[in-house]
Amino acid sequence: MDFSALADQYSEPVLAAFGALVIGVMFGAFAQKSRFCLRAAAVDFSRGNLTGKVAVWLLVFGTALAFTQLLSLTDLLNTKEARQLASPQSLSGAALGGLLFGSGMVLARGCASRLLVLSATGNLRALLSGLVFAVVAQASLHGFLSPLRNAIAGTLTSNAAGGNDLLEFTGLSTAGAILFSLLWFAAGTWFAWRNRTSLLVAAAAVVTGLTIPLAWWYTAQLSAIAFEPVQMTSLTFTGPSAKTLMHFLEATDLDFDVGLVPGVFLGSFLAAALSGELKLQGWNGGHSMRRYIAGAAMMGFGGMLAGGCAVGAGITGGSVFALTAWVTLGAMWLAAGVTDRLFDYGVEVGQVPAKDAGTELVGA
Repeated sequence: MDFSALADQYSEPVLAAFGALVIGVMFGAFAQKSRFCLRAAAVDFSRGNLTGKVAVWLLVFGTALAFTQLLSLTDLLNTKEARQLASPQSLSGAALGGLLFGSGMVLARGCASRLLVLSATGNLRALLSGLVFAVVAQASLHGFLSPLRNAIAGTLTSNAAGGNDLLEFTGLSTAGAILFSLLWFAAGTWFAWRNRTSLLVAAAAVVTGLTIPLAWWYTAQLSAIAFEPVQMTSLTFTGPSAKTLMHFLEATDLDFDVGLVPGVFLGSFLAAALSGELKLQGWNGGHSMRRYIAGAAMMGFGGMLAGGCAVGAGITGGSVFALTAWVTLGAMWLAAGVTDRLFDYGVEVGQVPAKDAGTELVGA
C-alpha cells in the first residue's frame, strides 16, 4: 500500500478515521461471529469451566500478541513508540481501574467491546449500558471525575518501577516473546479442540486477534509519512467511545478513535444481519437496569483510570508487553471471578433469576 500517494490526496485525519472504520468493521463482524468476550471467559474460568469461551479469548489474545511481536521482529513496527511504552503509565490506576472494570463488566454482563457489538444486533440493554459507559468515561477524562482519576493515577507510576516494558524487565527477546505468545495460542487451540469449537468460530477468533497488529501497523505507517502528528495506536474502546460521543455532539476533528466505534458497530450489524441474529431486546424490570447502569459506570471510570478496556489494556497493551496492561488484565480477571461469586454464582448460564425476568447474559 502506497501511503505517500494516499497522503497526497487525503489528509492524515481522514486516512486515520477511514482505516479505523475498515479495521473496526473487521473486528465487529468477527467478534460477533466468535462471541469474543472477556467477561464470559473470566466467569467460566473462575467457575472451573475451561469452555469454548475461554478458548476463543485465548485464541484472540495469543494471535494479537504473536503477530504484534512478529511485526516488531521484522522491523515493520517499533513497539517502543507505542503510548504504553513511550510515556509513564499509572500502576495504581492499572490495578484499581482493572478491578473496577472487571467487576463492572460482570454487572453489565459484557465488557465495553462486547456491549458495542451486542448493541448493533438490537440489544437495547447493551446500547444503554454502552452510552452510560461513554458518558462516564468522558466525565473521567475531562469532566467532574477527572480530579479523582488524576489523584488515583498519580499515586504510583511506572517510573517507580523503572519503566513499563516487560521485555526489558525480563530480558526476553522479541523472538522469545513470540514463542511465549504462541503458548497462549496453543492453549486456546487445545481448549477449542476439547470443546469441539467449530472451525468457523475458531477462525473468526483468530481474525479478531489479527485486527490488533493490523491497527498497530496501519497507524505506524501513517505516523511515518504524516505531516500532521498521528499517534501510533491500536484497538481500544474507552477513550474512543467517549471521543465518538463528543464527535456526534460537537462535530470534533476526525481521527482513528472516531472511526473505530462506528466501524465496529457496522461490522457487528452486518454480521448479525447476514446470519439472521438481529433481534430487539430490552428490560422487563427495573432491578436489572440498575445493575447494568452501575456496571457500565464502573467500567467507564475504571477503563479510563486503567488506560484502557478489556481490549485496549488487556490485549492491545498486552501485545506490546506493557507492564501496566498485564497488571490491568490480571486485575480484571480477578475482579470478574470475585464479582461473579458474589452476585451470580450458582445461576446457570442462560437461566434468569425471578427478580431479573426478561434479562439475558448478554456477554455469553
